[in-house]
Amino acid sequence: MDLFERYRYPIIGGIIGYIIAVCIFTIGFWKMILLFLLIGLGIFVGLYLQRTGIIEQIKKKK
Repeated sequence: MDLFERYRYPIIGGIIGYIIAVCIFTIGFWKMILLFLLIGLGIFVGLYLQRTGIIEQIKKKK
């Protein structure tokens, strides 16, 4: 457990790199780039909706 706590971020980075490599080899480079762009867009929209409270206002009106 001490080893994981000491090298937490390199281990997580390696796992993420492995997942990205597998995805690139299975679905292709440009589809992977499109996937990352859409994920980033979804995160941005979700954060915007959370910060502005739009969803909470809609829930209160119902």
